[in-house]
Parts: sequence; C-alpha cells; structure tokens
Amino acid sequence: MDIREITPAYSVAPQIDLNDFPAIAAAGFKAVICNRPDPEIPPSHHAAEMQKAAHAAGLVFYNLPLTHHTMTAEVIAQHMAYAEENTPVLAYCASGTRCTVAWALGSAAKGMDISEILTKSSAAGYALDALRPSLEVAAAQS
Repeated sequence: MDIREITPAYSVAPQIDLNDFPAIAAAGFKAVICNRPDPEIPPSHHAAEMQKAAHAAGLVFYNLPLTHHTMTAEVIAQHMAYAEENTPVLAYCASGTRCTVAWALGSAAKGMDISEILTKSSAAGYALDALRPSLEVAAAQS
C-alpha cells in the first residue's frame, strides 16, 4: 500500500484493496474517502464493497467519486468537510492525484498559502504546479 502524507491529518493513496482496511486502521486513520467512481473499477472494489470492509475495520467511509466533470466548488467543499470530520483521513483514487487536487483546491479556498499547498503536494510526489491558476481562483473565491 502506497500511502503518502500530505499533512498529518490528510493522506492519499492509489487504489486500495479490500484487505488493506485493517492496516489502514492500525496506522491510525479514522476515516477513508473514496474518490474513485465505480465505473472505473471492477465490482469487487465498488464503493459499497469497500464501505463494508472499512466498517468491519472500524473506519468511517465516505464515497465521493471525482471526475474532471464533477470536481466543482461544491464537491470540493464536501470533500474538505469529510476530510476534516474524522482525522486523520486517507483519501484514495486511481493514483492519488485526484485526492491531492481536491485537497489542494479545498485548502486554497480555505486560505492556505498556495506555495505551501504546492510544496506539500510535491513532497508527497504530486507536482501540481500547473494547477496554480486554479488554486488562485479558488483562493480568490474564499
């Protein structure tokens, strides 16, 4: 499992497996956010199945599938609400990039310094420099 810490309260990962939830709980996470739409993955990893496994491990599970079309300000705000409700939280998608982008946009909207956002993302292995204009828009709308 490739877990990458963005902040002490928020980490991301590429697609996790049903069997990963006990280790996720043992690592101290309280919740998992699924940002992966079901049509991208086999039925064995659909959100409903992942939720059952998460709950069995004592974790809160949030399903918030993200695509380029659904990554709106409202959805980003919901993502951040989930991310702050039960920390630390692990968010996953195909590669961790969507989860990192959602965190970056939400953090900018909450007033975090854009350079700090880009530094934290880069340190976790997600170079989001091209996202700077969108982060500036998100920051200006806060």
